[in-house]
Amino acid sequence: MTVLRQELLRGRAVAVAGGVPRVVIDGLVGLGARLEQLDVGLDEDRTREWAIAASPLHALVFDARPAFGEGGEAELGKALERAWVATRGVATGALIPGGAGKVLLIAPRSRAGSFAAAARAALENLARTLSVEWARYGATAVAVAPGVRAGITGGTLRGGPLASPGDEEPSQLA
Repeated sequence: MTVLRQELLRGRAVAVAGGVPRVVIDGLVGLGARLEQLDVGLDEDRTREWAIAASPLHALVFDARPAFGEGGEAELGKALERAWVATRGVATGALIPGGAGKVLLIAPRSRAGSFAAAARAALENLARTLSVEWARYGATAVAVAPGVRAGITGGTLRGGPLASPGDEEPSQLA
């Protein structure tokens, strides 16, 4: 069940990159979006060319988690560089010329490695900055930092299907 109107994204094209979770893909398709897969290995110029060729695009969903991997310093740089290249290339190639667009950046989980907090903060700050800088073009950005999905079962709060191995399950409810 969804609270969103059926076919909300009908006629809209969404670029997806970086290993977007199946539940997000299914949700976008279920709302009628046409998905375009962006290769995160492209440089900024090739990403822009790809976006121009795939236009019209209405949104980008970028998942930084696969590039972040085990969460070391090198992976932090790789994830942030790929996020920037994908975001800037799609925005300048399709979203801004189209007069509007949305960017969704998916950050790694908080326990994804020693630099996870830095990655989450950097993606949040990128989204905030781009929302201000690109507002005049009708483009906005948001970062999502996943955590434990909780549900109540038998009076106990437990991690749900989106919980990662190693995420702690909260204790009994009072």
